[in-house]
Amino acid sequence: MIPRIALVPFAASLGLTFLYFLTLQAPQNLGLKFPSNLDDLRIIADNLNKFQVSNPGYVLLLFCSAYIFKQTFAVPGSVFLNVLAGALYGVWQGFFLCCLLTACGASLCYLLASLVGAQTAQHYFPDKINSYKLKLEENKDELLFFLLFLRLFPMSPNWALNMASGVLGVPLHLFFTSVFFGLMPYNYMCVTSGAILSELNDISEIMSWTNFGRCMLAAVISLVPSLLMKYRSKQKSS
Repeated sequence: MIPRIALVPFAASLGLTFLYFLTLQAPQNLGLKFPSNLDDLRIIADNLNKFQVSNPGYVLLLFCSAYIFKQTFAVPGSVFLNVLAGALYGVWQGFFLCCLLTACGASLCYLLASLVGAQTAQHYFPDKINSYKLKLEENKDELLFFLLFLRLFPMSPNWALNMASGVLGVPLHLFFTSVFFGLMPYNYMCVTSGAILSELNDISEIMSWTNFGRCMLAAVISLVPSLLMKYRSKQKSS
């Protein structure tokens, strides 16, 4: 158990080392760090917007690396990077980028959990693993629909779903698809807020009733393909 669980801090150390050397390539006045409040976010967005005029590739690599690191190791605060994506790349480019990076980072978390192994996960998170295993068994005939539903209307934290999916052997292509499409409403809500970053007074404004309504509408729309698949499978079986 000890050698396998050691993969997590080892991989995290590699990721942090890569990010550290990446930040060394940038001017010191950029003030690069993971934003933890709206003021940090505004400063970093302003500095990176100016810097990416002459160094777009570097800023994109830095943003993608930081985002994937947060997703892979379940570091809190991804909402700030989603908002930053809107401020740096606009609504639609930022939205697609966040959906892709969320799915890639979650898949790396999935793979890391699968490498650590079921025994380790069962030792540290027995209740979550057993609960998720039971639900997977109950919904194995409509697995993609179930995975999408969990992302659109989460009952457990996303990091827990990522880990449990890797441990219990959820097919990776279904997992990736469910994360990419299932978190679209949340990503869209955050990215659109980033596009009007200068007008935000508090990070809690992202969860305004207007944005919440948009998020719910997008969630319902995202469920339509799965509902159609579920309907077609029932038609074939009847």
